[in-house]
Amino acid sequence: MNILGIESSSLVASVALLSDDILTAEYTVNFKKTHSQTLLPMLDEIVTMTGVSLENVDAIAVSAGPGSFTGLRIGSATGKGLGLALKKPLISVPTIDAMAYEFYGCASIICPIMDARRNQVYTGIYDNRTGFSIVKESCAMDIRDLIEELNSMGERVIFSGDGIPAYKESIEEFMKVPFEFAPAHLSRQRAGAVAAYGARLFLEGKTVTAAEHAPDYLRKPQAEREREEALKGE
Repeated sequence: MNILGIESSSLVASVALLSDDILTAEYTVNFKKTHSQTLLPMLDEIVTMTGVSLENVDAIAVSAGPGSFTGLRIGSATGKGLGLALKKPLISVPTIDAMAYEFYGCASIICPIMDARRNQVYTGIYDNRTGFSIVKESCAMDIRDLIEELNSMGERVIFSGDGIPAYKESIEEFMKVPFEFAPAHLSRQRAGAVAAYGARLFLEGKTVTAAEHAPDYLRKPQAEREREEALKGE
């Protein structure tokens, strides 16, 4: 089973190939370049290096959100284009779930956080002590509300994600239970995790056609929200 993974929900651009239970290749860049410039060249490099034809891919796992609206649209368009051209199904992988899946089997509560601005984060809560278990599904919430909920659980917490730099001070000030920040190699999104979790969903039959796939933004774009607020004030 070959699963192609695509991750573009944040500044990170990442492509990976999972062959059965082996992560055959992963190409990740966390730098200020648009994903439209990086994803396809990275994919081409992986194909060249591994010699695995895209025709032999069984499905394409795409990090479906939440995250950057532009990044998600580019990743989605890339996955849909490949799916249509190759006639392959897509696997819509929740971004936060894939981030937590990197800590499979970890004996702590896992809490990825992505900066959603205005004191909010995209997040979820996971208990991976016996494998991988979703305690709280992906959502957008106030960082203080999240901290309060984590404190109420009374368990050690590991935080990961690009929300850490923005909310590190709040976490350090208000967390009452033991906690840690994930090290660099586990602190951001990776296509390897998208592919690995995507393989699990694939075996469960959770695929869609390329035409059906769409990003899951969790909330409306800021410009649209501001327009609606302005209309309410008229």
